[in-house]
Parts: sequence; C-alpha cells; structure tokens
Amino acid sequence: MDMKKIIEGYMKLSTPNVSDGLDKLKIDGAPHGILPLYTGCRKIVGPACTMKLVPLGSKGESPVLGTLEAIVAGNPGDVLVIDQAGRMDVNSYGGVAGFTTKHRGLVGCVMDGVTRDIDEFKMLDLPVYGKGAIQQSIRNRCVFAGLNIDVELCGVRVRHGDLIMADENGVVVVPKEHIEEVLRIGTECKEIEDRVVLEIKSGGDPVKAHEKVRYDMMTAA
Repeated sequence: MDMKKIIEGYMKLSTPNVSDGLDKLKIDGAPHGILPLYTGCRKIVGPACTMKLVPLGSKGESPVLGTLEAIVAGNPGDVLVIDQAGRMDVNSYGGVAGFTTKHRGLVGCVMDGVTRDIDEFKMLDLPVYGKGAIQQSIRNRCVFAGLNIDVELCGVRVRHGDLIMADENGVVVVPKEHIEEVLRIGTECKEIEDRVVLEIKSGGDPVKAHEKVRYDMMTAA
C-alpha cells in the first residue's frame, strides 16, 4: 500500500464521502462533535499516533511530558490523537505542544476534549480539531496514561496506525485494514453525487436524477 497515494486520494474527498464508504462497510468510524477550532483550519489526513489522558489521581505521569513523548514518537505525516474522554473542564493540549507537533512534521491534532492557545495554532497554520476552547493550563489537572495504545474519540475506537481524516464537517476514523476499500467506495459515492448534481444543473428532474442512481441504496451493504 502506497500511503502517499492513499493520502492524496483521501485529500480529494470530504469526510462525508468517507463516512459513506464506512457506512457501506458497516464500520463505526464517525465520532460526533469534534470540529475545527479556528476559521481556515485545513483538512488533514494521516495515520494516527495516539495518546490518552486520564483524571488526576490515576496511575500515570506528567501530561506535559507525556504529550511531548507522544509527539516525538510520531512520524512525519501522522495525526496526533488525544483521548481525554470528552472532558470540557481540563485542557488537553496547548501552544508548546502545538509548536512541537508542527516542528516534528505531524500534520495536526484531533482530540476528544478542549484546548487553549488556539491563536497560536492559527499562527502556526497547525490544524487542530476538538470540542472547544479553554484558557487553563493542563499542568496538574490530569495524568498521561500512555502512547501508541488503543484510544477512543467520542466512543469510536482508534488504534495506532488507523487513518484519521478531519475537515470542516468533522472527523472520520478508518481502520487500517480497510483504508484502500473505504477510499474506493468513498470515491465512487462522490462520483455518483457529482453526476446527480451535473444532471440537475443541466435541467434534469432532481427526483429522477436521484432515482436513476438508486441514491437511497448507495450505502447499503
């Protein structure tokens, strides 16, 4: 599998197209409520490098040092995935971590939680996706529980190496064993919708245009 070509293929799609491919295969890969955290945040596609944050008092280490370890363990082109179980009252990331992410060549960050320093991410042109903003530090408010482990984004399982895609519509998680198949189906779904739009644009009846391609069955198994 040529990952460079795979990523180029996904970059031509949207997360709705990819979600259609996941639906066709009956794969749960659509976490809800994780969105771009600033206007102009770019689309990202890449393999997941994962980390998990847990409540203070749990077994683990400094979230500051652990986050940096997770970033350094990633490869250029990876997407940092942070699981903090959707907590809205504790920071999950931050400006120095964002700078390190950019410096190490990772393409962005997706988190099930909130972060501060969004102005810095925007200045860095670092795409960051999450559930919102917070002003407080991460220091002494949670614990780092591990890297390159199975985590979750809003209840959707993410493993190290699964493909992450994020855009203005949200986030999708593609299991690594289905990356090529989901790309193929997602591309087919996009082509069908493009044909429908073209037919309507050319004066065709919208209902008949949808019926012709059996639109309601497009993602049926």
